[in-house]
Amino acid sequence: MCHTGGLSRRSFAALVAAGVGTATLAACTPGFPAASPTPAPSVSGPGTPSPLPPAASTTAEPASGSPVSPVSHAPLGVPPSSTLPQQHSLTDPASQWVIVNKHRPLSPLQYVPGDLVQPDVLLAISGEGALLNSTTAAAAEKLFAGAAAAGVTLTLASGYRSFRTQAETYNGYVNASGQDSADTASARPGFSEHQTGWAFDIGDGGGACSFEQCFDEQPAAVWTKANAQTYGFVVRYPSMREDVTGYIYEPWHVRFIGVEAAVDMATRGIGTLEEYFGVGAAPGYL
Repeated sequence: MCHTGGLSRRSFAALVAAGVGTATLAACTPGFPAASPTPAPSVSGPGTPSPLPPAASTTAEPASGSPVSPVSHAPLGVPPSSTLPQQHSLTDPASQWVIVNKHRPLSPLQYVPGDLVQPDVLLAISGEGALLNSTTAAAAEKLFAGAAAAGVTLTLASGYRSFRTQAETYNGYVNASGQDSADTASARPGFSEHQTGWAFDIGDGGGACSFEQCFDEQPAAVWTKANAQTYGFVVRYPSMREDVTGYIYEPWHVRFIGVEAAVDMATRGIGTLEEYFGVGAAPGYL
């Protein structure tokens, strides 16, 4: 997740080509300052967001990403996801259903996926940003191939981000515009989906409107929004749902949750993971 406002195609390409450490994340903001030595925000003590417990369910949530037996009939009040044949953890960062938002930090905060790989797709990034966890990478290859078959070119614009990289990025926002503004534009370290390897940002083959709202009109965004569920992905931060997700519309940010869940979400017309998995809205940090 990143916001760039008016970052030009030329500026984005130059930053990517530079390949300097966190330059790929710096590209997510116009006039982004150099990485600051300011330490990452404290992850303990007063004012630190803490996770909310998972929504009540008729099935016990496993300690890992392993599936558990589903309920036969979903009673009133349970999340839509509970009706699927397989259930996965909402808290284990190695689970394809892990929910990371402003109320639900990663545990541990400095989690690193153990299976990071570089997918065989067109890259607009290098270094750690070109990596995804192995499951997401395999699904991304199918997504990109499906787009290519339809005459649409996708690029991987930003993939995995370490805790340290996210801290540098977030601190850059804070130094530039203050914490209140930073919290509307960038996830705090330990609160970013990118750190799990389950999410990534896409670009258009021509680089048009990278990380800008006009990307919504590009073929890459149009095709992905219509077809992502077929490959197990959702557009994580849909239009006009910042009251639920805490972030403005990001047509470039996709998240893998598995084909079954993604298709079910699309079929039901549910736009956010918070609603589908019944964890509650997270518009701001606690």
